[in-house]
Amino acid sequence: METGSILVVDDSPTDLHVLTGYLTKHGYSTLAASNGEEAVTMSKTHKPDVILMDIVMPGMNGYEATRSILRDPETSDIPIVLVSSKGQATDKIWGMRQGARDYLVKPISEQVLIEKIASL
Repeated sequence: METGSILVVDDSPTDLHVLTGYLTKHGYSTLAASNGEEAVTMSKTHKPDVILMDIVMPGMNGYEATRSILRDPETSDIPIVLVSSKGQATDKIWGMRQGARDYLVKPISEQVLIEKIASL
Protein backbone atom coordinates (compact mmCIF):
# COMPACT_ATOMS: atom_id res chain seq x y z
CA MET A 1 0.00 0.00 0.00
CA GLU A 2 1.25 3.47 -0.81
CA THR A 3 1.03 5.98 1.99
CA GLY A 4 -2.58 6.59 2.89
CA SER A 5 -4.78 7.23 5.90
CA ILE A 6 -4.81 4.87 8.84
CA LEU A 7 -7.31 4.90 11.68
CA VAL A 8 -5.64 3.85 14.93
CA VAL A 9 -8.13 2.67 17.57
CA ASP A 10 -6.84 2.25 21.12
CA ASP A 11 -7.98 3.38 24.56
CA SER A 12 -4.36 3.73 25.72
CA PRO A 13 -2.96 7.22 25.01
CA THR A 14 0.55 5.75 25.13
CA ASP A 15 -0.19 3.07 22.52
CA LEU A 16 -1.97 5.63 20.32
CA HIS A 17 1.07 7.90 20.52
CA VAL A 18 3.55 5.12 19.70
CA LEU A 19 1.56 3.70 16.78
CA THR A 20 0.73 7.06 15.22
CA GLY A 21 4.36 8.10 15.64
CA TYR A 22 5.58 5.05 13.70
CA LEU A 23 3.04 5.67 10.96
CA THR A 24 3.61 9.40 10.49
CA LYS A 25 7.36 8.79 10.39
CA HIS A 26 6.71 6.59 7.33
CA GLY A 27 4.45 9.10 5.60
CA TYR A 28 1.01 7.85 6.59
CA SER A 29 -1.69 10.25 7.70
CA THR A 30 -3.38 9.07 10.87
CA LEU A 31 -6.71 9.39 12.59
CA ALA A 32 -7.27 8.31 16.17
CA ALA A 33 -10.23 6.83 18.00
CA SER A 34 -10.26 5.83 21.66
CA ASN A 35 -13.11 3.29 21.59
CA GLY A 36 -15.08 0.99 19.32
CA GLU A 37 -18.08 3.26 18.86
CA GLU A 38 -15.83 6.10 17.72
CA ALA A 39 -14.04 3.71 15.35
CA VAL A 40 -17.31 2.68 13.69
CA THR A 41 -18.35 6.31 13.21
CA MET A 42 -14.94 7.43 11.94
CA SER A 43 -14.70 4.51 9.52
CA LYS A 44 -17.88 5.78 7.83
CA THR A 45 -17.03 9.47 7.83
CA HIS A 46 -13.32 9.24 6.92
CA LYS A 47 -13.07 5.94 4.98
CA PRO A 48 -9.47 5.20 6.07
CA ASP A 49 -7.30 2.91 3.95
CA VAL A 50 -6.52 0.66 6.95
CA ILE A 51 -7.74 0.35 10.55
CA LEU A 52 -5.49 -0.76 13.41
CA MET A 53 -7.91 -1.98 16.08
CA ASP A 54 -7.20 -2.65 19.75
CA ILE A 55 -9.41 -5.33 21.30
CA VAL A 56 -9.76 -4.57 25.00
CA MET A 57 -11.58 -1.23 25.27
CA PRO A 58 -14.47 0.05 27.38
CA GLY A 59 -17.90 -0.15 25.78
CA MET A 60 -17.76 -1.71 22.33
CA ASN A 61 -14.63 -3.88 22.18
CA GLY A 62 -12.45 -4.35 19.11
CA TYR A 63 -14.07 -7.61 18.06
CA GLU A 64 -17.52 -5.96 18.09
CA ALA A 65 -16.28 -2.87 16.27
CA THR A 66 -14.56 -5.03 13.63
CA ARG A 67 -17.78 -6.98 13.00
CA SER A 68 -19.81 -3.76 12.80
CA ILE A 69 -17.43 -2.11 10.33
CA LEU A 70 -17.08 -5.16 8.11
CA ARG A 71 -20.82 -5.89 8.01
CA ASP A 72 -21.59 -2.36 6.79
CA PRO A 73 -21.54 -2.17 2.96
CA GLU A 74 -20.03 1.34 3.18
CA THR A 75 -16.98 0.14 5.12
CA SER A 76 -16.77 -3.60 4.44
CA ASP A 77 -13.72 -3.26 2.17
CA ILE A 78 -11.49 -1.50 4.75
CA PRO A 79 -8.75 -3.89 5.94
CA ILE A 80 -8.64 -4.21 9.72
CA VAL A 81 -5.58 -5.39 11.63
CA LEU A 82 -6.24 -6.28 15.25
CA VAL A 83 -3.53 -5.00 17.59
CA SER A 84 -3.69 -6.37 21.11
CA SER A 85 -1.79 -7.48 24.16
CA LYS A 86 -3.97 -10.63 24.05
CA GLY A 87 -1.56 -13.08 22.47
CA GLN A 88 -3.19 -16.47 22.93
CA ALA A 89 -3.91 -18.59 19.85
CA THR A 90 -7.63 -18.54 20.68
CA ASP A 91 -7.60 -14.71 20.66
CA LYS A 92 -5.98 -14.66 17.22
CA ILE A 93 -8.35 -17.29 15.83
CA TRP A 94 -11.39 -15.42 17.15
CA GLY A 95 -10.04 -12.14 15.74
CA MET A 96 -9.59 -13.63 12.30
CA ARG A 97 -13.10 -15.09 12.46
CA GLN A 98 -14.43 -11.55 12.96
CA GLY A 99 -13.00 -10.66 9.56
CA ALA A 100 -9.67 -9.08 10.51
CA ARG A 101 -6.95 -9.31 7.87
CA ASP A 102 -4.26 -9.89 10.48
CA TYR A 103 -3.50 -9.89 14.19
CA LEU A 104 -0.46 -8.27 15.81
CA VAL A 105 0.52 -8.71 19.45
CA LYS A 106 1.75 -5.71 21.46
CA PRO A 107 4.37 -4.46 21.82
CA ILE A 108 4.82 -4.16 18.06
CA SER A 109 8.09 -3.21 16.46
CA GLU A 110 8.04 -0.33 14.01
CA GLN A 111 9.43 -2.54 11.23
CA VAL A 112 6.79 -5.27 11.69
CA LEU A 113 3.98 -2.70 11.71
CA ILE A 114 5.15 -0.93 8.56
CA GLU A 115 5.77 -4.21 6.72
CA LYS A 116 2.32 -5.49 7.68
CA ILE A 117 0.58 -2.35 6.42
CA ALA A 118 2.62 -2.37 3.20
CA SER A 119 1.49 -5.95 2.54
CA LEU A 120 -2.25 -5.14 2.70
